[in-house]
Order: sequence, then structure tokens, then C-alpha cells
Amino acid sequence: MVSRYAREEMSKKWDLNAKYQAWLEVEKAIVKGWNKLGLIPDEDMEKIIKNAKFDINEIDEIEKVTKHDLIAFTTSVAKSLGEESRWVHYGVTSSDCIDTANALQIRDSLKLILQDIDTLKAVIKERAEEHKYTLMVGRSHGIHGEPITFGLVLGIWYDEISRHQEALKHSLKTISVGQISGAMGNMAHSPLELEEFVCKELGLSPAPMSNQVIQRDRYARVISDLALLASSCEKIAVAIRHFQRTEVYEAEEFFSKGQKGSSAMPHKRNPVLSENITGLCRIIRSYAIPAMENVALWHERDISHSSVERFILPDSFITTDFMLTRLSDLLKNLIVYPKNMLKNLNLTGGLVFSQRVLLELPKKGLSREESYKIVQRNAMKVWEALGEGKSAINERGESLFLQYLLEDNELVGIVGEKCIRECFESEYYLKNVDALFARVFK
Repeated sequence: MVSRYAREEMSKKWDLNAKYQAWLEVEKAIVKGWNKLGLIPDEDMEKIIKNAKFDINEIDEIEKVTKHDLIAFTTSVAKSLGEESRWVHYGVTSSDCIDTANALQIRDSLKLILQDIDTLKAVIKERAEEHKYTLMVGRSHGIHGEPITFGLVLGIWYDEISRHQEALKHSLKTISVGQISGAMGNMAHSPLELEEFVCKELGLSPAPMSNQVIQRDRYARVISDLALLASSCEKIAVAIRHFQRTEVYEAEEFFSKGQKGSSAMPHKRNPVLSENITGLCRIIRSYAIPAMENVALWHERDISHSSVERFILPDSFITTDFMLTRLSDLLKNLIVYPKNMLKNLNLTGGLVFSQRVLLELPKKGLSREESYKIVQRNAMKVWEALGEGKSAINERGESLFLQYLLEDNELVGIVGEKCIRECFESEYYLKNVDALFARVFK
């Protein structure tokens, strides 16, 4: 299953092996850099590049004594080498290795997220084209407004997700920086040329200036962009939950054979995936605050950010990856009910056409206030009738609103019966759909 594959691929980027492998990649790049600058002999460099390795269990045992994970790591690496081990971690500090390695992990994880977004957008676009002209009612405050199409709803989602994608592309550049600036970032023990070589070797840019750490506004920007993406994904999930409500029933999640919705009520088909996505998005958003609080470290550095990042970095990316994959699957398999959408559109007896009637009156010389009063007094009659249980359609097959408008002699005398009837044509609301799609899906 694609979603399971995606979760495993992202999870592997944040397990212990991936963490130490990224550290080793940085340390080897530093060794290559010192070799290029003439410090480390070719033979020693070649031995380190070929033989350096780590043992996770050994690191754990060493850390019990050192209480320092990077030292435990370099000690384990040194045990895999001979005398040439003296060059490992030469002239640098822990954060040079850790923060530069973080950049590699975040960069590669962000690339996966961007792929997830491509998949999500492709699904949304396909469903939007499918329902480009599927009429439904637009709602404000949860109340019926005017006719729209389900394709336009999907187009809004596509456009919004696209903005988050662009923001994350910018964040990818922001986070793809490394540092080999040494303790306090003064570069006293390592030349600029070393940092430039190492970063180029790793596919990163050198941070223009660092103290002892890469500044955490970069991390906060990435996590905040993921949080914003999650907010929009939750918006989609909440909309689907509304569409699946029994009173609405315009769309619903796919319900597979053998699936159960309730231990007590055999009839239940619940929007469990979109509810799950809603919850996941809340979790993703929750990481934005600690990421921003990590920006303010004491002086050149402290390690208050370290414990936070051990949670928020892997969890943000793994959860976002899972959530996006689940959302793509949900939308791909979403069952849409155009007939129910049309039924709901007509539920209020034609009230959704009130603005079109309103706009005809100023053309005949009436003020907006006079026009509004005439249309509203007939609309209120419809609400009262519906509240009393009267059918939205009369015995002649006409909507209640149309009936009341045609019975209003003042209105008919101003615009005529033909004009009033034309105001109830749904096709009127489709005239700019193609142009709007051209804007979004260009």
C-alpha cells in the first residue's frame, strides 16, 4: 500500500541509524576538507573514508559514561579506525556536526513532503475536473448562500495547498545550510575554506554567520510552514466531515466491505479518516510554538533546544507525511453524490437566487434599500413556511420563493414575470467556472 510505504520511507530518515549516518557523513566531509587544505595526509583520509563506522549499541554504552552523545559517537567511530582516528572531529565542535547533519535530514525529509504535496495536488485536480460543473449550494455561517460547484470548492483547496508548497520550497532553501565554524562560531580553528568545501560536498550552503549553532529561526520557519499546511489540510478534512453528515450527505469517505462503524449501531458509516486527519493536524500545529521558543537561546548557545528537537523534528515530518498520504487516499476514494448536492441546493425553496433578483431592481431605477426590502419580504415568507413544515416546492412544481415573488404585484410590475423566472436558472452561476479553473490550474 502506498501510504504504508511513504510512512516507512520517512520514518527511516529519522531513526537512530539515519541520525548517526548523517553525523558520519558530515565528519567524513570535514576530513576530506582538511585533506584538501593540506592538513590530513591522503593515506589517513582514505582510511577514514573507507573504514569509519559506528555501532549504535556501543554508542549507547559509551554515552552512559560520557553523558554526551556526540562524544560517544566519535569514540565509537574511533574504535573502527587506527591512528588516523585523531583527525576525526578535528578543529570543530559538536554543533558543527549535529546542526549540519540536521540540515541533511530536514532537507531530505522536506523533499519527501513536497512529493506528498505533488500527489495530493494531482488528486485534488483530478477530482476538480471531474466535478467542475457539479452544482451544489455554497454556505456562509453554515446557511445556504448561492449556487457554486464542487469543482470550485476543490479548486480553492488546490490553490491553498499550492501556496504552502511554494512556502515549503522557500523553507527548503532556508534550512539547507551548514556550519563548520567551531566553538562560539569564531572560526579560529577552522578556515572559511573548510566550511565552504564541506557544505558544497554535502549539497548545502554555508550559513553566512553562525555562533555555535545554526540559528533556530530557520527551524521555526520550516515547522511553522508545516503547521500552516496542516491547518489547510484540517480545513479540507472538516469540510468532508460536514459533507458526510446525515442531514447533508453530499459526499462520504469510501466504506470498504467488512468495515465497521460502531460496535453498537450496525448502520453507522463514520468519517473516521477525516477525523483522524483533523487530530493529526492539531498535533503538527502544536510543534510550531516550541520551535519558535527555541529561537531564543542564551548568548552563543545553550542546549534547551536539543531535547525539544528530538521530538518535534522527527514527529513533525513523520506525522505530516502520514497525514498527507492519508488525505490523498481519502480524496481519491471520496464518494460524491451530485443528486444530493442538487437536492440540497433546492432545499430552501429557491432562496439561493435572491441576490440575482435583487440585482435586477436597481436596473429599473430603484435604490438598493428599496430593492432589498422587496426581495427580503418575500424571502422571509419562505423561511416562515419552511419552518412550519411546508414543502419547498409547490403543487405546480415551482419553488416557494418563485411563487411568492410572482405573487408580489409591485415586483412583477417593475421587472416583469419573464425576468423573475430567468433569475432562477442555475446555469447562470457556471458562466465563469472555466475562467476560474484557468487561473488555478494553469
